[in-house]
Amino acid sequence: MGGDFAAAPIVDGALAAARHFDLGVVLVGTTSVLESELQRHRDVDSNRLRLIEADEVVTMEESPASALRRKPRASIRVAAEVVARGEASALFSAGHTGATVMAAHGAFGMLAGVDRPALAATIPTRTRPAILLDVGASVECRPQHLLQFAVMGSVYARVGLGIETPRVGLLSIGEEETKGNELTREAHRLLKAAPLNFAGNIEARHVYSGDADVIVCDGFTGNVALKISEGLVEVVEGLLKEELSSTVTMRVGSLLTRRALRRFRRRVDYSEYGGAPLLGVAGVTIVGHGRSSAKAVRNAIAMAYRFADNRFIERVQREIAAAAVSAGACGPSEAPEGSPAQPGRRASGSGGGAPRP
Repeated sequence: MGGDFAAAPIVDGALAAARHFDLGVVLVGTTSVLESELQRHRDVDSNRLRLIEADEVVTMEESPASALRRKPRASIRVAAEVVARGEASALFSAGHTGATVMAAHGAFGMLAGVDRPALAATIPTRTRPAILLDVGASVECRPQHLLQFAVMGSVYARVGLGIETPRVGLLSIGEEETKGNELTREAHRLLKAAPLNFAGNIEARHVYSGDADVIVCDGFTGNVALKISEGLVEVVEGLLKEELSSTVTMRVGSLLTRRALRRFRRRVDYSEYGGAPLLGVAGVTIVGHGRSSAKAVRNAIAMAYRFADNRFIERVQREIAAAAVSAGACGPSEAPEGSPAQPGRRASGSGGGAPRP
């Protein structure tokens, strides 16, 4: 049972999702801890709840590959195996991101034609939410990996955000196609030739402008960009609170602007989006923030439900095949470092993190 705040928000969010979406949930972790948390809830439907014992965890200080080998009862490994066996339709974790990536890859395998997985974060823009990927699953990439990320991100934009024809942008240091390093220049060529709505290069200052719906980069760049953004939001919120409470006049003004400030907070709050789907593995996997609240967990499970219900994995597989034919850029699958390649196995069904009915 991962996450900075351990079991409480996971249990609360999972039960909220089960009630709202009429799902069953499988909670994997130390069952005595889970049972203690469940005692706070009076309306638990035991027919929609299953607990599975897994008393080992992968800590943030451990190498995920070695930890998963040494800890067969690690909760993330056990949870991934539950989904792989078809006992649940999707996987959610707010624990160690690297361990989640490794466990999902090991249990589900990769989709045919996809070399590397990608974490896709939903970000706010001036117009509507957009997708930034990869934000940490694959820190070293080749041009064909960025093409695959763009295809998968486009499917996510359609299924998850309802954007019929998403615009794809390539994160670079300039708008001209000659700008950037060897990776971005070659990726630009592949994206331009692919059956995508490619909008060209996007500079970092335009990420939140709404000029692109899917913004593609390697995992190192994306993770740095995302964490800078998270830090900036926290600083801006703190400064606003200080200024709005600095004088009597400002405090009165804050009362008048409270509604607008709440709307602003909702637009930049990661818990509104729930989590980041891990794209490329052959099973629905959602990775939550370590600080996920019950609201974030509920929304992450809602995302998993939509993905499973809309056969997201199958749609990604079809479009990856189409992009490979068009651009000739998808090579044989490569395993993430430290994880053996396995044939793809799919999670299926209609419940986000739910046991099959």
